[in-house]
Amino acid sequence: MIDDFLAGDLTEVEAAVRAAAAAEIMPRYRQLAAHEIVEKNGPHDLVTTADRLAEEHLTRSLSRLLPGSVVVGEEAVHADPKVYEALGGEAPVWIVDPVDGTRQFVHGEPGFCTLVALAHHGELLASWTYAAALDEMAVAVRGRGATLNGAPIRAGSPAPEAVLHVAMSHPDYTTDAQKRALLGLRTEGIDARPCGSAGLEYLAVARGDLDALAFNWEFAWDHAAGLLLVTEAGGAQATLSGAPFRITGGNDLPFTAARDRATADRVLAALRAGA
Repeated sequence: MIDDFLAGDLTEVEAAVRAAAAAEIMPRYRQLAAHEIVEKNGPHDLVTTADRLAEEHLTRSLSRLLPGSVVVGEEAVHADPKVYEALGGEAPVWIVDPVDGTRQFVHGEPGFCTLVALAHHGELLASWTYAAALDEMAVAVRGRGATLNGAPIRAGSPAPEAVLHVAMSHPDYTTDAQKRALLGLRTEGIDARPCGSAGLEYLAVARGDLDALAFNWEFAWDHAAGLLLVTEAGGAQATLSGAPFRITGGNDLPFTAARDRATADRVLAALRAGA
């Protein structure tokens, strides 16, 4: 079933992502009322009416496109954590973050996106990263490469011995051990800054505009689409132990995604030195 779907017309998925953004996200961009913004777990964890309605829209459309599939969406998991268990189940799984970068969306900034990935048995098969306010659609399919607005993209490699530009999790929102590891990036040869929308940071790595990422959390909706995008653009990823990141969880954090293996190794070395 899944092989036949991947061999078919995947532009229908792209159309579904665009339709959800057009119907539920962009009409509320810079138009949100106060009652449409809610704190979930604190002032840095926001959800809006656009998040909820876009996820519902995508859940309906994606399930129709691939009968027998299930959806693991950020807002559905917030309502019922058991939904997350589908990542390890037998059915193909759509992993959805309706508005990645909700804080930027709430502030009326364009740095947000919609993330959709398709996985089966824990393996990433395809992904869509749609920055509606920037009119950018990045697509990756396992073994077929990555594109941005239809044109192939490659992550490339930094110049030898160049200072690495790295986006990382904010150290304040992590465990003490992970904080020490992340602070290892504040060393000679690395220029680290706090990350924005995870999906757009992954896209920056995939297109060669950013050298690497270092993240300390593992929710699949934040990382699945971007990890496949970076990998198919020629990049590399690994957790602190050196093992690949698993979307089903249980990773040794922090982890990195980078333009190439050598860059990933440099970032991991800095993280380990901090730890």
